[in-house]
Amino acid sequence: MFNKKQQSITSETALPDRLKEIIPSQPHAVNNIPLVKEAPEGLEQILVAMGCFWGAERLFWNLDGVKNTSVGYSAGYTVNPSYDDVCSGKTGHAEVVQVIYDPNRIRVEELMATFWQSHDPTQGMRQGNDIGTQYRSGVYWFTESQKEAVEASKVAYQQALADAGKHLDITTEIRPAGSYYFAETYHQQYLHKNPNGYCGLGGTGVCFPPE
Repeated sequence: MFNKKQQSITSETALPDRLKEIIPSQPHAVNNIPLVKEAPEGLEQILVAMGCFWGAERLFWNLDGVKNTSVGYSAGYTVNPSYDDVCSGKTGHAEVVQVIYDPNRIRVEELMATFWQSHDPTQGMRQGNDIGTQYRSGVYWFTESQKEAVEASKVAYQQALADAGKHLDITTEIRPAGSYYFAETYHQQYLHKNPNGYCGLGGTGVCFPPE
């Protein structure tokens, strides 16, 4: 049976906006840097959605060249949503990881290699047993150069899937980044605070092709 949480909504059917913005009350639990919504000068940011954001964030904070990460909500309609709002499937948002990185130390292509091979980008509005629009695969870019790199990486990974005998179309949403809303403090760096916590990530078993 089609799960209603897998059905896209519109701005007219989304939950109403909330007046109060969620502001995490603690710095990054791993590097002790304050969480920010804008990349500091000399750095860049990108938003990625890979299903549940707990495990996805851990992948990126461990990459050399990534300076900061946080989790939150984006690509939907409701302003200042809560976790419960997003999980209702009525805000249009995806669970995303904000990745702030030094482009002189790590390239978008390297970020995308981690992105593609660490989840299944062919599942539509779900990731394994996590079902709903908030678990869709997505990349939300801030610059034209990011857009070009992301789109090229999608083509490369689609070919890698085909070469591996997996004839499934990538359903990843690729679009300009919109408003980014922080998730609640307890979601930030969740698997660092809870090492045995849930991580629903599961890839296709196909590595991103080397350059």
